Amino acid sequence: MIVAMQEHASEEQIQHVTERLLELGFKVHRTTGAVQTILAGVGTPTAFDVKDFQVLDGVADAHRISSPYKLAGRGFRPEGTVIRFPNGVTVGNKEVVVMAGPCSVESREQIFAAAEKVKAAGAKFLRGGAFKPRSSPYSFQGMGLEGLKLLREVGDATGLLIISEVMEISQIELMMPYVDVFQVGARNMQNFNLLRELGQVRKPVLLKRGIAATIEELLLSAEYILSGGNYEVMLCERGIRTFETYTRNTMDISAIPVIKKLSHLPILGDPSHGVGLRDKVPAMARAAVAAGADGLLIEVHPNPEKAVSDGAQTLYPEQFAKLMQELRVIAFAVERTIE
Repeated sequence: MIVAMQEHASEEQIQHVTERLLELGFKVHRTTGAVQTILAGVGTPTAFDVKDFQVLDGVADAHRISSPYKLAGRGFRPEGTVIRFPNGVTVGNKEVVVMAGPCSVESREQIFAAAEKVKAAGAKFLRGGAFKPRSSPYSFQGMGLEGLKLLREVGDATGLLIISEVMEISQIELMMPYVDVFQVGARNMQNFNLLRELGQVRKPVLLKRGIAATIEELLLSAEYILSGGNYEVMLCERGIRTFETYTRNTMDISAIPVIKKLSHLPILGDPSHGVGLRDKVPAMARAAVAAGADGLLIEVHPNPEKAVSDGAQTLYPEQFAKLMQELRVIAFAVERTIE
């Protein structure tokens, strides 16, 4: 950390700031010019808030020179993280992996039909919600345990890996036998108690960016999981809330290359939630792959018009199949693959 003292700050003020840096575990390097003193704190101290230094007497400015996320940062694993599944599928490697399926598990017939279609088109994961966080308490909340059982049944039958959303700590143990990846939704990105518990499990986690979260906040949320010892974390850009109202969210495509630079964790794009409009989803999916996404999360339903949730942003199977063909071309152009 760098602390720039005010011009003509007193020696007493400089010494007080120096002592605070030393208390945190920094080694302090002092440079005193004609009118200003600069204090450089070097080392890896315990957690601290740079704002605490900005308000100290005699301080002109203070800022970090290293990221607050140690485990999620690119420096922790410069080569990048590759998450490997027992069936040979990898996320974070050369292949762009697609996770597709309905927003919610509605019935056995529906989820088997969706799985058949997305697998035929090239998806490696089946997504589907057994527990659904909805803005309205009167909306469909999911099938719960019965939905999980259906997901596991269809996963075993088709060979698709299963990803489903966990909403609270009590659901983790229940879901363990049924899912291959825990999904943490945007509403729970800063549910730190849940993130800590997921750090104790040894199963991959996909962490979605919150609707008003900065990239740094997303990486700090990932840090909670990583600090528990679970290094199999995937991030997901799913759109953020801005002043624009035409689309459901504003999908921040630029977050993909930024996160690739800042972090070693795989980053996926969710164009379905990113825009919330079926006819705009393919364009954003193509853009995400072009920007370097390691995978996509796309909502597909056998009959979106009858979907109990998020039908307006859900692709028809034939649209998804066409999109997959287009994505293969783009992936090849950026030296990636989609099998």
